[in-house]
Amino acid sequence: MKIKKYLFPIITFFLSFGCALFVAIKVFPNNPFTGNKEEKTTVSKFKDGDLIFQTSESKQCETVRIATNSKFSHCGIIYDINGKWFVFEAVQPVKLTPLEDWIKHGKDSKYVVKRLKDESTLSLQVLQKMKDYSQQFDGKEYDAYFEWTDNRIYCSELIWKIYKNAAGIELSKLKELKDFNLQDPKVQKILKERYGNNIPLEEKVVAPSDLADSNLLKTVTDTY
Repeated sequence: MKIKKYLFPIITFFLSFGCALFVAIKVFPNNPFTGNKEEKTTVSKFKDGDLIFQTSESKQCETVRIATNSKFSHCGIIYDINGKWFVFEAVQPVKLTPLEDWIKHGKDSKYVVKRLKDESTLSLQVLQKMKDYSQQFDGKEYDAYFEWTDNRIYCSELIWKIYKNAAGIELSKLKELKDFNLQDPKVQKILKERYGNNIPLEEKVVAPSDLADSNLLKTVTDTY
């Protein structure tokens, strides 16, 4: 009889505790019972195929900012490689750089991440095709002359060609070198050093700013 006397209160207690725990998990998702949600949130701010932009501080990058009237002078594609984040970038040479290291290379470690507005476009199959296509550029020399060839390649050209040729997406219209601000003395000096008196004014060019301003992209992170 004593067992029956205490059985009902015990059952009631456990039912109440279970209901309270369920409510706590739903209403307060960051409690200890659900694990570290903050870590998942941090990781999820990046997605495979995102574009990332920064302000570099080299002499050439300053010239790029002046010529394109933009704060951005370098960019790359974020790739998830075996669960780790990398930036595929055209430096000397073209390579995969751990995302955290890439961010530190920029001025004040500031960066902007852009993503396709139509996120469904980059399916797993398309992303794999982009990564496969990217391999042909890995280890190639950086193109300081901004030629529209695959022999050497620069940062925004690398992104444009990967998206265009592997995903079928033209992020921006190509411009010609003459379309940029070439009158600034610092820009003139670099052009003279690179080309002498034969500046290829009609060379096809795409700048980091052209990609950043693409109407196909949205900003998902901005630390400036």
